[in-house]
Amino acid sequence: MDELQQAFHFSEPAWLWALLLCIPVALWLPLTRHLTRRGERISLYADSHLLPHLLGRAGVSTATQWRRYMRWALLWIVLVLAMAGPRWDFTDVQLFRPGTNLVVLFDISRSMDVADVKPTRLVRAHQELADLLERNRGIRIGVIGFASIAHVVSPVTEDMNSIRRVLPVLSSDLVQLQGSRLVHALDRAGELLTGLPAESVNSLLIITDGDFDEPGLIERLQAFAAVNVRVHVIGIGTPEGDAVPGRNEPWITNSSGQKIISALNEPLLKSMASAGGGIYQLADYRQRDTDRILDEVKTHALPVGETDARTRVWNERFSWLAGLALLLVLPLFRRTLPGYQVRKT
Repeated sequence: MDELQQAFHFSEPAWLWALLLCIPVALWLPLTRHLTRRGERISLYADSHLLPHLLGRAGVSTATQWRRYMRWALLWIVLVLAMAGPRWDFTDVQLFRPGTNLVVLFDISRSMDVADVKPTRLVRAHQELADLLERNRGIRIGVIGFASIAHVVSPVTEDMNSIRRVLPVLSSDLVQLQGSRLVHALDRAGELLTGLPAESVNSLLIITDGDFDEPGLIERLQAFAAVNVRVHVIGIGTPEGDAVPGRNEPWITNSSGQKIISALNEPLLKSMASAGGGIYQLADYRQRDTDRILDEVKTHALPVGETDARTRVWNERFSWLAGLALLLVLPLFRRTLPGYQVRKT
């Protein structure tokens, strides 16, 4: 019986009760014949020329009435069965289940165009993210690009190829205003994590040069650590730094006309990682840094066996019966009205 239910069943079996309507309609047909024989009593309530229409038999024979009833009953049965939702065969689909998630906060501020590491910090940061996607196994990743505002480049997903396709978007050309607001990016990351299953293991990875100074940043990272969201940091650049290139001019200058120098702020980045309960890693561009980050994230990952949840998606077949009902109705549109004849010209 269980195998039969898996092979064929109705999603809404309560609709099958509507099939019983065929019984009272079938009983009504002989009743109308009986009432017609007693037409003299019924004529008290309606004119005689209206009685056939009132009783449902406008001058047709009993056989014709039953043929019409059978066509109606067949159409009714097909429609009811379609509404009941017949289904058979299915596909087991893996659920978006609790798992291990990593949201990457990618710095795209103007300081990332500095060339103290060749060719630029931004290109090297792209390399770090590409290595992360290439060497990742079993971790869902989302990406947020941030500068003065934060952009969700990719939601948390298992499809690394979809993230690779949007990597070119991570450019300082998205920045309309100067500066970096990491706190705003952290807020967006929190929104992404809120929509994930509650039992998930979540982490953040900030790829930046640390060229920002925001009040309350350490407290914000400590708040993430308090809810078991670890924050890791990869630093891009050198402590010596270099001049920040401009958009329409060679360099960005201050009010005195001097070049603005941006340097890697390792003390800040280390304190950020410590406040977030994570690790700090200086980008070495040899895959060791990304391996270390991935290993740290996987240390707290859920066991694979606990996350392999699937759901059964049935193939609904009501459309077949709906198509059959349409074919049964089509002949009704070809009938001509009683007494109507097409004149030949």
